[in-house]
Amino acid sequence: MRAFTCSTCDNRLFFENSLCVSCGSALGYWRESADIVVVDADGRFVDPEGYVWHVCPNLNLTGCTWLTRLEGEPCEACRLTRTRPADDDAIGLSQLPVAEAAKRHLLVELTRLGFGWVSREDDPETGLAFDMLSSVDENVVIGHEDGLITIDLAEGDDAHRAKVQAELAEPYRTMLGHLRHEVGHYMEALHVRGDRIQEARELFGNEEISYADEIERHYNEGPPADWAESYISTYATMHPFEDFAESFAHTLHIQDSVDTARWNGLITVEPDAFSIFSDLVTGVWIPLSTALNQINRSMGADDLYPFIIPPKVLAKLDFVDSLRQR
Repeated sequence: MRAFTCSTCDNRLFFENSLCVSCGSALGYWRESADIVVVDADGRFVDPEGYVWHVCPNLNLTGCTWLTRLEGEPCEACRLTRTRPADDDAIGLSQLPVAEAAKRHLLVELTRLGFGWVSREDDPETGLAFDMLSSVDENVVIGHEDGLITIDLAEGDDAHRAKVQAELAEPYRTMLGHLRHEVGHYMEALHVRGDRIQEARELFGNEEISYADEIERHYNEGPPADWAESYISTYATMHPFEDFAESFAHTLHIQDSVDTARWNGLITVEPDAFSIFSDLVTGVWIPLSTALNQINRSMGADDLYPFIIPPKVLAKLDFVDSLRQR
C-alpha cells in the first residue's frame, strides 16, 4: 500500500483515514487518481474536470471512505457486496468493517497490478461479487463459485481466527489472505481458461480431475511427503484449483509487501522494474522477508512470512504475475 499525505497540511495519512488527525480535514479515497483527497463539510470533492464526488454512504457502517459519483449511492467497492448481515445482527455488523476494509485493500491492489475484473452488475452470471455472511445463526463456508466470493465474517475476530488456525495447523490466516485466495479462483476462471490453459496444466496439474475426490483424498491422506518441493502450502496440494489460488494469493502478498516497503523507505527498488517476477522474489522479497521475520521475532511475534519458496513454486508465481494487464 502506498503512502499518502494530506493536501492541506502535508501530514502522513493512511489508506483507512477519513479524517486528518493533524488538521482535521475530512478525507475520501478517489479511485480515479488512487489517492486520498480532502472533501468539504458536506463530504464532496470536485475533481479537476468539475465533476462532484461524494463520500460513500457506508462510511459509518463499514468505515468506507471511497468516493462515489451519485450522492447517497454506494461506491464501486461497496456495490460489489451482494449480501451483508441484517440490521438486527449486532455481532455480524460489528465484524463487517474488517472484511470490507480488507476487500477495499484487495481492490486497490488488483487495480494497481493490472488484474482486471467485471462486476456482477455488468455480468450477472459470472461477474465479481461478495457475500459477507454472519455465522452467528448459520454455518458459513468460505469459497468461490462463478465469481461469487463467500466470506465468513467471524474470520474478522482475532480469537476465532486464531482458534481455527491452530486447529488446521496453518502458518498464516488473515481476512485479507482469504480474499486474495478466493479472488485467485475468480482470476483463474477469467484469465486462464483459454489459450494459456495448457501452460497452466503443466505447472498446476489438470484442473478437470474430480474436486470432490481430491478433497476426500487430501483430508484422508494429507499432503504428499515431498510437498514442500513443489507447493507453497499443504492446502495447495489438494487440487490444481487450490494450487493456483494459493499461488495467486502469494503473488499478491509479495507484490503488496514489497511495494509498501518501498513507499515507506525500507527499500529503494521499484517492483515493476523487474520484468520477471521470480527475480523480484529472490533479489528483494526473500532478503526483505527474512529481515522482517527476524524483527518480528525480536518482538516475540510470529514470522511475518512463514513460507519457503522452492524453484517449482517460483515458476508458478511467474505464471500468475504474467497474467497482469500491463
